[in-house]
Amino acid sequence: MRVFPRHFHFHSHPRISTKFRNRVQHFEITYKILIPLSSHLSLSLFQRSGFSLHAYPRTPFSFLYPRYFGRFSRVFGSKYMENTENICMDLIPIQAKSNTIPLPPPLPKSAITNRFQKSPFSRESLERGYSCVSTATRDLWDGLFDEAYGADVYIHTDHGGIIYAHAYILGMASPVLKGMFKQSKKSGRKRSISIHGVPPDAVKVFIRYLYSCRYEKEEMEEFVLPLLMLSHVYVVPQLKRECERQLGRGLLTLENVVDVFQLALLCDAPRLSLLCHRMILKNFKAVSSSEAWQAMQQSHPVLEKELLGSVIDEDNRQKKRVKKMNERKIYLELFEAMETLVHICRDGCRTIGPHDKDFKVNQPPCKYAACKGLELLIRHFAGCKLRAPGGCTQCKRMWQLLELHSHLCADSNLCRVPMCRNFKDRSKKQGRKDEMKWKLLVKKILRTKGVARTPFFLTTETI
Repeated sequence: MRVFPRHFHFHSHPRISTKFRNRVQHFEITYKILIPLSSHLSLSLFQRSGFSLHAYPRTPFSFLYPRYFGRFSRVFGSKYMENTENICMDLIPIQAKSNTIPLPPPLPKSAITNRFQKSPFSRESLERGYSCVSTATRDLWDGLFDEAYGADVYIHTDHGGIIYAHAYILGMASPVLKGMFKQSKKSGRKRSISIHGVPPDAVKVFIRYLYSCRYEKEEMEEFVLPLLMLSHVYVVPQLKRECERQLGRGLLTLENVVDVFQLALLCDAPRLSLLCHRMILKNFKAVSSSEAWQAMQQSHPVLEKELLGSVIDEDNRQKKRVKKMNERKIYLELFEAMETLVHICRDGCRTIGPHDKDFKVNQPPCKYAACKGLELLIRHFAGCKLRAPGGCTQCKRMWQLLELHSHLCADSNLCRVPMCRNFKDRSKKQGRKDEMKWKLLVKKILRTKGVARTPFFLTTETI
């Protein structure tokens, strides 16, 4: 809608004056028709004539446009302009005296005003593709497709099938079909297209979706792959997303995952191809024995090679994850063993501990799970005759625990663990290779546990 500004000079623009003259003539004819019916002008009449009164709803027309009022009155004559000053007042719907003008409906509220307010459409309904269009309207669109009244397009399918449709509706839903209809119109040929390579019923479901954006559940389960291909070829993104969603929700199986994966690569569906790729890697033995995999070996050997490489890479990654998990488990057990060793040598536990501690008869259960096993190892170490380094296997393990504790201990003078100071002095005389090995082990233990400082362990800055 055009609004002339106040500084606009009418006589200095001949092109604008011609347009204005045409609008005025149209307004004169319309006004002559409506003057016997009503003494008031409607707001839509002014809008069709090129005027805008929304900015000044209570201001007379002559005051808003003083430059054009004389021109307007000369064209219409004095008999049409007797009550010009009252026209704008009568245009306000709220203050209209006539009861025939209804009040405007209230403005629609937002579906979700804030995150605490419940939406009228649930998440499930939105994911299903429901819209604000009524069911009756969609039934009307389906009826238009079923009856094919006034159809001007013939769609040829396999086995000699013909589907009648309307070019305007199909062109609005698919830009590809719109371009095909334009080409056939320019060449003077009859509007007809051919869709081959898919079942005729799938083409019918596709055309029906272009009319009403609806489908039956059984039809989607049967023709999901042809519908995905048709939606990609004819650029119908809503149907394409719906096919991808339905495949991700249960229509993707071990029998069709290879076919869906190839189709997803061709139809530029990255999310669907990722789902298929993960499913193939997870169930490779079952998928590789299917007929679709054997057909892919003959038709797309390069794709098969890439999938086999992905399976090998995934197997290697899985082995690395298992190895890291096992290492983490060992480091956590070593850390717990160090805490248990300090607990036994400092506080004592049940029947073992320092000689200056009195043991209670009724003691609560120990919170350290490794306490019982370490207690048995210490008792064996105390009474073994081959406890020299390299003599007994269990004693050798005890020697390693004591040496590891000496590398973790923060202060050997206050430590109650046996031979802690001896191992710390011995570590100063070790070679650089052995020293780096122990430091790396200590670093991994502390990093796995996430410990920075404890009363009897080194800090991370000293490692």
